[in-house]
Amino acid sequence: MSKILIFGHQNPDTDAIGAAIAYANLQKALGKDAEAVALGTPSEETQYALDYFKLAAPRVISSVKEETTDVMLVDHNEFQQSVSDIAELNILAVVDHHRIANFETANPLYYRCEPVGCTSTIIFKLYKEAGIELPQAVAGMMLSAIVSDTLLFKSPTCTPEDVTAANELAAIAQVELEVYGLAMLKAGTNLSDKSVETLIDLDAKSFTMGDKVVRVAQVNTVDLNEVFDRQADLEAVMAKENQANNYDLFLLIATDILASDSELLVVGEPVANVEKAFGTTLTNNRAFLPGVVSRKKQVVPQLTESFN
Repeated sequence: MSKILIFGHQNPDTDAIGAAIAYANLQKALGKDAEAVALGTPSEETQYALDYFKLAAPRVISSVKEETTDVMLVDHNEFQQSVSDIAELNILAVVDHHRIANFETANPLYYRCEPVGCTSTIIFKLYKEAGIELPQAVAGMMLSAIVSDTLLFKSPTCTPEDVTAANELAAIAQVELEVYGLAMLKAGTNLSDKSVETLIDLDAKSFTMGDKVVRVAQVNTVDLNEVFDRQADLEAVMAKENQANNYDLFLLIATDILASDSELLVVGEPVANVEKAFGTTLTNNRAFLPGVVSRKKQVVPQLTESFN
């Protein structure tokens, strides 16, 4: 078998990178020639975790076929969120916790998808099932991924399995969970030095909903005003992205990680579907979404239903 590249989705978050590192380490322990790579550079939050546990960031790739044909996907399955030449590759395995859409393979594969808050929670199970010991630094990245994806257990996507896994991983990583987790989350909320182009691309995914293509970006903050003080610039760049990439709608969700609420900014059409999805009326292209923190559980399903 040729070398296997393992990676998460475009615009990788802490789970996309942490899960790739953890799953590649597991595959190597099982005797496979595997390497964790990434489809983008780490965010400040992810870099904080990498630095804390003294791990190098995976190298960034834009295509695979020049190196190998064999890949494994973590934290995603939809082709539009993956590497550019994904349709030409041999997908050996997928470990994910999202919906399954726009995905097909020519050959049988290993597919593990569970409705938990984080891919790394599933990978932790795989280590236990294989009887493979976790290195401290890898455990730290998996813990970081769970903290990130569940917003330190505040997200509705969080399950008891995520909490149990996080506590066990914190013990292996030798950190105090709450203290480390809050410090890591805060490291990812420094937005003042980022351009609007960077803000809307930090954590953005594209979704096909009905006959529309919807781009949904999310940023975490401790001050919503820090985001919306630049609303005019954000709208201009979002409109430009719609035109350049044939998106019908671009949604930016700014999430206050302390209050566990979000505010939504919408550019494009049809906005009526957005209003229907959230039972709200947009004012100045914005809507406040109390209690909404999860794109996966509180945004994408509601939008998809409104388009279907």
